[in-house]
Amino acid sequence: MPSELSNPHLSVDIVDTIEHLKGTHAGYRRAHARGVCYDAVFTPSGEAGVLTTAAHLQSDPVSATVRFSHTDTNPHLSDGDRAVRGFATKFHLADGTNTDLIAVNLDRFVASTPANFLGLLRAGEPDPTTGAPDLDTVKTYLGSHPEAGPGLAAARVIPTPVSYVTNTYWAIHAFLWRDADGNVRPVKYRWVPDSDVENVTAEEAATWTAEHLTAELAERLKGGPAGFTLKVQLGEEGDNTDDSTQVWPSDRTEITAGRLEITAEAADQEHWADQSFDPNLLTPGIEASDDPILAARSTIYAVSYDRRIHKR
Repeated sequence: MPSELSNPHLSVDIVDTIEHLKGTHAGYRRAHARGVCYDAVFTPSGEAGVLTTAAHLQSDPVSATVRFSHTDTNPHLSDGDRAVRGFATKFHLADGTNTDLIAVNLDRFVASTPANFLGLLRAGEPDPTTGAPDLDTVKTYLGSHPEAGPGLAAARVIPTPVSYVTNTYWAIHAFLWRDADGNVRPVKYRWVPDSDVENVTAEEAATWTAEHLTAELAERLKGGPAGFTLKVQLGEEGDNTDDSTQVWPSDRTEITAGRLEITAEAADQEHWADQSFDPNLLTPGIEASDDPILAARSTIYAVSYDRRIHKR
């Protein structure tokens, strides 16, 4: 029997449930449906070079493609809606390969396993009478899965940013860095914007056009690149690596791995709309942790990818 980490049937169930709850939009991702891609350059600081052999974290700049997105399944929702935002980066390495880093503007996930995530989705089934989730069902789920509470609470009140580049973004999962001697240590990533973190009120956001954040960033980039610093938290013995609903203590050592400069909107948006960004697309020197949600994301994305390229 396949394990939960790679169970294709569980991945299909998750995608089916998302479609059932949120509807489908042919040709679009089942989450993060609307996104825009940008050209970027990542320049490593050199601080990570003694901790990992990963090529893009050594000394030479590499080109990258960034995708900012609204997490909903509906590509037509307004940017002014309260929503989690996505920030996916594909680093283009000198040997012709790529490696991806996927982040959102929340510091944790809402489920510790794929089965629990499916259970949470099903707990959100709308009541036929009210059209809203049944609160008793949700409370029952949270009572037996309290680890979901902090992430759900944060998502419920997440503010709308002034710009895609006035957000902090977390990669949520732990990863493993391996150095030249074979030593391994867990790490977590965070993108910190050059600009101050800045949000708008609900009243301001309500006046926005559907693709306001895309237009805002286009105008901002006319004045020069928008930058982010890649901060890396270094795990210590006993730090959790298999539960993305948990965060590490704030006093963990942190290094600056490099700086990303976003320079312009990518020329071929249709090409990039057909591509996948996968947190398990790794490169030597970086390995997946034992987080079951991280392990399952590739199969979930594969189900979504198959459906959207067939315009389902």
